[in-house]
Amino acid sequence: MSGEATPFPQDPSAEADSLIQDLDQSGGDTPADTGPQEPASNDPQAAATAAADGDGEPLAQRLAAELETLRREHETMRSQYMRIAADFDNFRKRQSRDQEDLRLQIACSTLSEILPVVDNFDRARQQLDPQSEEAQALHRSYQNLYKQLVDAFKQLGVAPMRVEGEPFDPNLHEAVLREPSDLVNEDLVIEELQRGYQLNGRVLRHALVKVSMGPGPGASQGAAPLAQDGTAGAEESS
Repeated sequence: MSGEATPFPQDPSAEADSLIQDLDQSGGDTPADTGPQEPASNDPQAAATAAADGDGEPLAQRLAAELETLRREHETMRSQYMRIAADFDNFRKRQSRDQEDLRLQIACSTLSEILPVVDNFDRARQQLDPQSEEAQALHRSYQNLYKQLVDAFKQLGVAPMRVEGEPFDPNLHEAVLREPSDLVNEDLVIEELQRGYQLNGRVLRHALVKVSMGPGPGASQGAAPLAQDGTAGAEESS
Protein backbone atom coordinates (compact mmCIF):
# COMPACT_ATOMS: atom_id res chain seq x y z
CA MET A 1 0.00 0.00 0.00
CA SER A 2 1.23 3.51 -0.73
CA GLY A 3 0.37 4.82 2.67
CA GLU A 4 -2.06 7.49 1.32
CA ALA A 5 -5.44 7.60 3.02
CA THR A 6 -8.44 7.05 0.72
CA PRO A 7 -11.21 9.60 1.50
CA PHE A 8 -14.57 8.15 2.45
CA PRO A 9 -17.39 8.94 -0.01
CA GLN A 10 -19.72 11.70 1.02
CA ASP A 11 -23.08 10.74 2.43
CA PRO A 12 -25.77 11.00 -0.33
CA SER A 13 -28.28 12.37 2.11
CA ALA A 14 -25.96 15.19 2.92
CA GLU A 15 -25.64 16.09 -0.77
CA ALA A 16 -29.44 16.12 -1.15
CA ASP A 17 -29.77 18.44 1.82
CA SER A 18 -27.21 20.77 0.28
CA LEU A 19 -29.13 20.95 -3.02
CA ILE A 20 -32.40 21.69 -1.25
CA GLN A 21 -30.74 24.52 0.64
CA ASP A 22 -29.40 25.99 -2.62
CA LEU A 23 -32.90 25.87 -4.21
CA ASP A 24 -34.41 27.60 -1.20
CA GLN A 25 -31.85 30.34 -1.37
CA SER A 26 -32.55 30.92 -5.10
CA GLY A 27 -36.31 31.28 -4.57
CA GLY A 28 -37.29 27.84 -5.84
CA ASP A 29 -37.21 28.93 -9.47
CA THR A 30 -35.89 26.65 -12.18
CA PRO A 31 -33.14 28.28 -14.14
CA ALA A 32 -34.71 29.76 -17.25
CA ASP A 33 -33.51 29.08 -20.75
CA THR A 34 -31.38 31.95 -21.83
CA GLY A 35 -32.05 31.26 -25.53
CA PRO A 36 -34.16 33.64 -27.64
CA GLN A 37 -37.92 33.18 -27.23
CA GLU A 38 -40.33 33.90 -30.13
CA PRO A 39 -43.70 35.34 -29.21
CA ALA A 40 -46.64 32.99 -29.76
CA SER A 41 -48.98 33.97 -32.56
CA ASN A 42 -52.65 33.12 -33.07
CA ASP A 43 -52.67 34.06 -36.80
CA PRO A 44 -53.49 30.92 -38.94
CA GLN A 45 -51.71 32.39 -41.95
CA ALA A 46 -48.60 32.90 -39.89
CA ALA A 47 -48.87 29.38 -38.54
CA ALA A 48 -49.27 27.98 -42.06
CA THR A 49 -46.33 30.04 -43.26
CA ALA A 50 -44.26 28.78 -40.36
CA ALA A 51 -45.16 25.16 -41.21
CA ALA A 52 -43.28 25.22 -44.52
CA ASP A 53 -41.75 22.30 -46.37
CA GLY A 54 -38.13 21.58 -46.49
CA ASP A 55 -37.81 23.53 -49.76
CA GLY A 56 -39.35 26.62 -48.21
CA GLU A 57 -42.83 26.43 -49.96
CA PRO A 58 -45.68 27.41 -47.62
CA LEU A 59 -48.22 24.69 -46.84
CA ALA A 60 -51.18 26.85 -47.92
CA GLN A 61 -49.71 27.41 -51.38
CA ARG A 62 -48.98 23.72 -51.81
CA LEU A 63 -52.54 22.78 -50.82
CA ALA A 64 -53.97 25.39 -53.18
CA ALA A 65 -51.88 24.01 -56.05
CA GLU A 66 -53.02 20.45 -55.30
CA LEU A 67 -56.65 21.61 -55.16
CA GLU A 68 -56.34 23.30 -58.56
CA THR A 69 -54.79 20.16 -60.03
CA LEU A 70 -57.63 18.01 -58.69
CA ARG A 71 -60.17 20.49 -60.05
CA ARG A 72 -58.66 20.28 -63.55
CA GLU A 73 -58.61 16.48 -63.40
CA HIS A 74 -62.26 16.50 -62.33
CA GLU A 75 -63.25 18.70 -65.29
CA THR A 76 -61.31 16.46 -67.65
CA MET A 77 -62.98 13.32 -66.36
CA ARG A 78 -66.39 15.00 -66.48
CA SER A 79 -65.86 16.03 -70.12
CA GLN A 80 -64.81 12.48 -71.01
CA TYR A 81 -67.89 11.09 -69.26
CA MET A 82 -70.19 13.48 -71.14
CA ARG A 83 -68.65 12.50 -74.48
CA ILE A 84 -68.95 8.79 -73.71
CA ALA A 85 -72.57 9.22 -72.60
CA ALA A 86 -73.42 11.13 -75.80
CA ASP A 87 -71.69 8.52 -77.97
CA PHE A 88 -73.57 5.73 -76.23
CA ASP A 89 -76.90 7.52 -76.68
CA ASN A 90 -76.20 8.01 -80.39
CA PHE A 91 -75.21 4.36 -80.67
CA ARG A 92 -78.43 3.27 -78.97
CA LYS A 93 -80.55 5.41 -81.31
CA ARG A 94 -78.65 4.16 -84.36
CA GLN A 95 -79.15 0.55 -83.26
CA SER A 96 -82.87 1.19 -82.78
CA ARG A 97 -83.16 2.69 -86.27
CA ASP A 98 -81.22 -0.18 -87.81
CA GLN A 99 -83.43 -2.74 -86.10
CA GLU A 100 -86.57 -0.95 -87.28
CA ASP A 101 -85.24 -0.77 -90.85
CA LEU A 102 -84.36 -4.46 -90.74
CA ARG A 103 -87.83 -5.31 -89.46
CA LEU A 104 -89.42 -3.32 -92.29
CA GLN A 105 -87.20 -4.95 -94.88
CA ILE A 106 -88.16 -8.41 -93.68
CA ALA A 107 -91.85 -7.47 -93.60
CA CYS A 108 -91.68 -5.97 -97.09
CA SER A 109 -89.92 -9.02 -98.46
CA THR A 110 -92.47 -11.39 -96.93
CA LEU A 111 -95.54 -9.38 -97.91
CA SER A 112 -94.27 -8.87 -101.45
CA GLU A 113 -94.40 -12.63 -101.93
CA ILE A 114 -98.07 -12.67 -100.87
CA LEU A 115 -99.22 -9.75 -103.04
CA PRO A 116 -99.60 -11.87 -106.22
CA VAL A 117 -102.14 -14.01 -104.35
CA VAL A 118 -104.10 -10.88 -103.48
CA ASP A 119 -103.95 -9.81 -107.15
CA ASN A 120 -105.40 -13.13 -108.29
CA PHE A 121 -108.27 -12.85 -105.81
CA ASP A 122 -108.94 -9.31 -107.01
CA ARG A 123 -108.97 -10.32 -110.68
CA ALA A 124 -111.35 -13.18 -109.96
CA ARG A 125 -113.67 -10.85 -108.07
CA GLN A 126 -113.82 -8.42 -111.00
CA GLN A 127 -114.08 -10.91 -113.86
CA LEU A 128 -116.26 -13.72 -112.58
CA ASP A 129 -120.02 -13.33 -112.61
CA PRO A 130 -121.52 -16.58 -111.37
CA GLN A 131 -125.11 -17.26 -112.34
CA SER A 132 -126.04 -20.54 -110.74
CA GLU A 133 -126.67 -20.91 -107.04
CA GLU A 134 -123.78 -23.32 -106.66
CA ALA A 135 -121.38 -20.96 -108.44
CA GLN A 136 -122.53 -18.04 -106.32
CA ALA A 137 -121.97 -20.02 -103.14
CA LEU A 138 -118.45 -20.86 -104.26
CA HIS A 139 -117.90 -17.23 -105.23
CA ARG A 140 -118.98 -16.04 -101.79
CA SER A 141 -116.70 -18.54 -100.06
CA TYR A 142 -113.49 -17.39 -101.73
CA GLN A 143 -114.58 -13.76 -101.43
CA ASN A 144 -114.75 -14.27 -97.67
CA LEU A 145 -111.27 -15.72 -97.80
CA TYR A 146 -110.11 -12.69 -99.81
CA LYS A 147 -111.67 -10.36 -97.23
CA GLN A 148 -109.79 -12.11 -94.42
CA LEU A 149 -106.54 -11.68 -96.32
CA VAL A 150 -107.22 -7.98 -96.91
CA ASP A 151 -108.08 -7.45 -93.23
CA ALA A 152 -104.83 -9.13 -92.20
CA PHE A 153 -102.95 -6.77 -94.50
CA LYS A 154 -104.68 -3.78 -92.94
CA GLN A 155 -103.70 -4.90 -89.45
CA LEU A 156 -100.08 -5.10 -90.59
CA GLY A 157 -100.25 -1.53 -91.94
CA VAL A 158 -100.55 -2.38 -95.64
CA ALA A 159 -102.69 0.04 -97.65
CA PRO A 160 -103.43 0.09 -101.42
CA MET A 161 -102.61 3.15 -103.50
CA ARG A 162 -105.27 5.20 -105.26
CA VAL A 163 -103.61 6.47 -108.41
CA GLU A 164 -106.16 7.14 -111.17
CA GLY A 165 -106.35 10.86 -111.92
CA GLU A 166 -103.32 11.59 -109.72
CA PRO A 167 -100.14 13.26 -111.02
CA PHE A 168 -97.49 10.78 -112.01
CA ASP A 169 -94.97 10.31 -109.21
CA PRO A 170 -91.93 8.10 -109.95
CA ASN A 171 -91.56 7.47 -106.23
CA LEU A 172 -94.97 5.75 -106.18
CA HIS A 173 -95.73 4.80 -109.77
CA GLU A 174 -94.07 2.93 -112.59
CA ALA A 175 -95.19 4.11 -116.03
CA VAL A 176 -95.75 1.11 -118.28
CA LEU A 177 -97.59 2.96 -121.05
CA ARG A 178 -97.85 6.56 -122.19
CA GLU A 179 -100.50 7.63 -124.66
CA PRO A 180 -102.00 10.90 -125.90
CA SER A 181 -105.33 11.97 -124.48
CA ASP A 182 -107.63 14.87 -125.27
CA LEU A 183 -109.50 14.42 -122.01
CA VAL A 184 -106.70 14.03 -119.47
CA ASN A 185 -103.88 16.51 -118.96
CA GLU A 186 -100.27 15.56 -119.45
CA ASP A 187 -98.52 13.54 -116.74
CA LEU A 188 -101.75 12.40 -115.12
CA VAL A 189 -102.46 8.73 -114.49
CA ILE A 190 -105.10 7.46 -116.88
CA GLU A 191 -105.40 3.88 -115.74
CA GLU A 192 -104.07 1.56 -113.05
CA LEU A 193 -102.68 -1.63 -114.58
CA GLN A 194 -101.46 -3.19 -111.33
CA ARG A 195 -102.31 -1.95 -107.87
CA GLY A 196 -99.53 -0.56 -105.73
CA TYR A 197 -99.24 -0.95 -101.97
CA GLN A 198 -97.63 0.93 -99.10
CA LEU A 199 -96.48 -0.38 -95.71
CA ASN A 200 -96.77 2.30 -93.00
CA GLY A 201 -96.03 5.03 -95.55
CA ARG A 202 -93.20 3.07 -97.19
CA VAL A 203 -93.61 1.79 -100.74
CA LEU A 204 -94.20 -1.93 -100.67
CA ARG A 205 -94.83 -2.22 -104.40
CA HIS A 206 -94.98 0.48 -107.08
CA ALA A 207 -98.21 0.83 -109.01
CA LEU A 208 -98.05 -0.01 -112.70
CA VAL A 209 -99.92 2.78 -114.50
CA LYS A 210 -100.76 4.28 -117.87
CA VAL A 211 -99.84 7.98 -118.09
CA SER A 212 -101.34 10.65 -120.31
CA MET A 213 -99.16 12.52 -122.79
CA GLY A 214 -101.79 15.25 -123.25
CA PRO A 215 -103.38 16.13 -126.60
CA GLY A 216 -101.89 14.40 -129.62
CA PRO A 217 -99.85 16.11 -132.34
CA GLY A 218 -102.96 16.60 -134.55
CA ALA A 219 -104.82 18.58 -131.90
CA SER A 220 -104.77 22.39 -131.89
CA GLN A 221 -105.91 24.97 -129.40
CA GLY A 222 -108.67 26.27 -131.72
CA ALA A 223 -110.13 22.86 -132.51
CA ALA A 224 -113.73 22.34 -131.51
CA PRO A 225 -114.43 19.60 -128.99
CA LEU A 226 -115.75 16.32 -130.38
CA ALA A 227 -119.49 15.91 -130.30
CA GLN A 228 -120.98 12.81 -128.84
CA ASP A 229 -122.14 11.55 -132.24
CA GLY A 230 -118.89 12.56 -133.97
CA THR A 231 -120.59 14.92 -136.48
CA ALA A 232 -118.42 17.88 -135.51
CA GLY A 233 -115.32 16.12 -136.60
CA ALA A 234 -116.92 15.05 -139.87
CA GLU A 235 -117.94 18.64 -140.68
CA GLU A 236 -114.43 19.94 -140.05
CA SER A 237 -112.92 17.27 -142.29
CA SER A 238 -115.31 18.20 -145.16
